Amino acid sequence: MSPTMLPAAQPAPLRWRRSFPGGPEQARAVRRFVGCLLAGFPYLDDVLLAADELVVNALRHTKSGQDGGSFAVEIVQDGGLVVVSVADQGGPGEPVALDAGELAESGRGLRTISLTAASWGWHGNDEGRTVTAVFAGEWAA
Repeated sequence: MSPTMLPAAQPAPLRWRRSFPGGPEQARAVRRFVGCLLAGFPYLDDVLLAADELVVNALRHTKSGQDGGSFAVEIVQDGGLVVVSVADQGGPGEPVALDAGELAESGRGLRTISLTAASWGWHGNDEGRTVTAVFAGEWAA
């Protein structure tokens, strides 16, 4: 095969991962971390909202929010895709996107992510779980 017939090399995905202590003040640090990495992504606001919701859920509903808890945030940028994942220390329930009532004060986080992300999902158990949201968009030049 001649060199002119070879497919163009695809750049390797970019991947960042950072651990955070399990305190509520860390949500702001996560937003800064994600925002700096993804400047120029057209759906940055949606990604920041998703990261914030995933962190808040990890802190409220898993062992990550207890004394000594922690969680990790991973960002992957692969072409036009951005994947944001939060790995927590597990908890008793399973993540679910609910249709919260109009007057409900909580319960909208994963539902919002399900409406703004290209896809979302989770894997794990009561010992540890990762919740992921995928966003697609063309980067600004």
